[in-house]
Amino acid sequence: MRVIISGGGTGGHIFPAVAIAKTIQQQYPKAEILFVGALGKMEMEKVPAAGFEIVGLPIVGIQRRLTWKNLLVPFKLLASMLKARRIIREFKPDIAIGVGGYASGPLLRAATSAGIATLIQEQNSFPGITNRILSKKVNTICVAYPGLEKYFPKEKLVMTGNPVRPEVVDLKGKTERAQSFFKLNGERKTILIIGGSLGARTVNKAVESAAKTWEEQGLQVIWQTGKGYIEQAKGVVQGLPHVQAHEFIREMDLAYAAADLVVSRAGAMSISELCLVGKPSVFIPSPNVSEDHQTKNAMALVSRGAAVLVKDIEAEATLRDVVLGLIADEAKLSALAAGAKSMAFDHAAERIVEEVVKLIPEEKRRTFQP
Repeated sequence: MRVIISGGGTGGHIFPAVAIAKTIQQQYPKAEILFVGALGKMEMEKVPAAGFEIVGLPIVGIQRRLTWKNLLVPFKLLASMLKARRIIREFKPDIAIGVGGYASGPLLRAATSAGIATLIQEQNSFPGITNRILSKKVNTICVAYPGLEKYFPKEKLVMTGNPVRPEVVDLKGKTERAQSFFKLNGERKTILIIGGSLGARTVNKAVESAAKTWEEQGLQVIWQTGKGYIEQAKGVVQGLPHVQAHEFIREMDLAYAAADLVVSRAGAMSISELCLVGKPSVFIPSPNVSEDHQTKNAMALVSRGAAVLVKDIEAEATLRDVVLGLIADEAKLSALAAGAKSMAFDHAAERIVEEVVKLIPEEKRRTFQP
């Protein structure tokens, strides 16, 4: 099987792409997989680190502010289209998969023009413009939220969920280990704060305002601050023995296992993980994401009683009391956890690979059975 996977720009696009690639590799060890990304974006580093070959396109997005760099966009788009056609011609894929991000546009356009089978995986509850344009031409659209027939042709939609890191959502028997790892007090409820690997200024400022009160009210906090805020956070937690600051948490399974309540940004992958682990969550959507994706992701859960939303602009003033109110209400926490769990999709990568294989003609399929 010869597969091209295209897209990236953020971890929310890259991780599902790698998960799909690894699942194909497990099921079809002889499969040849080529990634196509955008030059200068994080996929050019993360994909090779995961063990896959990647080729970069010179594609860039339009800057929101006025800048001369926007004049180069049409030329880079044309160069990307020409390079994408060459990649398709030389690699001869059986299928091209798009996961969102700049590079998936030219690559999937070139694939559809060449008559190659195509599939896109949309992580969000509100699709990005690239996937909305591509949806008219591709064969199959794998989604993680209901209601996307508003944006995509209904007959192409398949509900698969988002691929997540399996080791992160397996919490069986990890509670005691988690308490030991984070040196937690078993008598206190635990709040987990995750603002993303780079941190989130508003979330961090809200925690800074609330940390002392939370400690005084008998709570304990595991706080992932991100790189830019860790030094300031160390000052905040001095004298607060039950509030701990971490620049980045690699052992996210243990953090989830320890948590009674999670406060998080509302990226599609974070939401998918929190649904699978069935944790009650407060989402603070980032206002800096194109087309306000994160608010729409969060509202898909909030509207079903599966999460609580705090607006970014209100977080510093209200997060402290929202958390205190929830943690004191066991019935509400249980309802949120059950609601989140009801929206979880397990084995998403395997479901997507099933759809990938369906698109390849049967006579060709026989030649690459595992």
